[in-house]
Amino acid sequence: MEYYTILAIPILVMTVWFLTANLSRTSHPNFTNKSIVLLIAHPDDEAMFFSPTLLALTAPEAGNHVKILCLSNGNADGLGHVREKELIVSGQILGLRSKDDVLTLDSPDFVDGMDTKWDVERIANVLRQAFNSQEAQKGRESDDAPTATVQVLITFDRSGVSKHPNHIALYHGARAWLNGIMKGKRGWRCPVEFHTLTSISIVRKYTSFVDAPIAMLLGFLGGLKDTGRHDKSEGRKQALFVNDIGQWRQGQKAMTKAHKSQMRWFRWGWITFGRYMVVNDLKREII
Repeated sequence: MEYYTILAIPILVMTVWFLTANLSRTSHPNFTNKSIVLLIAHPDDEAMFFSPTLLALTAPEAGNHVKILCLSNGNADGLGHVREKELIVSGQILGLRSKDDVLTLDSPDFVDGMDTKWDVERIANVLRQAFNSQEAQKGRESDDAPTATVQVLITFDRSGVSKHPNHIALYHGARAWLNGIMKGKRGWRCPVEFHTLTSISIVRKYTSFVDAPIAMLLGFLGGLKDTGRHDKSEGRKQALFVNDIGQWRQGQKAMTKAHKSQMRWFRWGWITFGRYMVVNDLKREII
C-alpha cells in the first residue's frame, strides 16, 4: 500500500501541473493580435522572470508582435557588450520573431546596480520617444482619443519582484509615461494596457510549479473581489501564464544557452526551483 502511495504522489503532482498549464491558456483571451512591449532593466530579466509570459504571448496562434526594451546592458561586471548579444539569443529562444525585436540601451542614465537609483522622468522620456504617436510627440492637446504606437506594456510591479531598485524604477517610469499620455484626456481610456508582474513572498518564490494552483486560486478569488469594480470591456484585471514541462525547459535553455556569462551556482537553483520560471501572474494597472 505504501509503495502505491509513494508512486501516486509524483503522478498526482505532474497531473496537477499539466492541468494548470492547460487551464491557464484560456485565462488571457485579450492577449491576441497585439503589439506588445516587455520593459526590463537587465539582460536575463526576460528569462529569469518573464519566460512564461513571453512563451505564451509569442506563440504563433496568439498573433502578437512582441518586443523587448532593456534599459541597461548589465555592465556592472564589465560584460555589457556580451550581455547585449546574450539577450538577443535569449529573446529568440523565447519566441521573438527576430533580433530587431530586442533593443538594449547603453546609457549613463541607467547604470546597472543595486545602489543605483534611476530617474523616473528619464525612464518616462525613453518610453515617450519610443512609443508616443506623432500627435503626442508634438505635444498637441486636443479632444481626440489618446494614442500610442504600442498596445500593451508589461514590466515589474511596484515591489520589483526581487526588490531591485532598477526594477522598481521601471514601474514608476512606465506609470509616469502613461499618465502623461492621459493628461487632459479625461473620459478616454488609456490606449496602452499596462500589466505588471506580481511580487510574492520569499517562500513562494522557490516553490516552482507547486505555486501554479495557488496562483490560480488567488487569481480566481481576486477576480470575484473585483467583480463590478471595473469596466468589463477593459478585460480581465489578472492574467496567469503557466509553463508546461517543455516550456519550462525552454525557459531554462534561455539561461543556460544564451546567458552563459550569468550562470553562477546560485542561478542553477533559481532556474530549477524558481517559481517565476514556471508561473507568471500579471495584474492590469488602471491608468
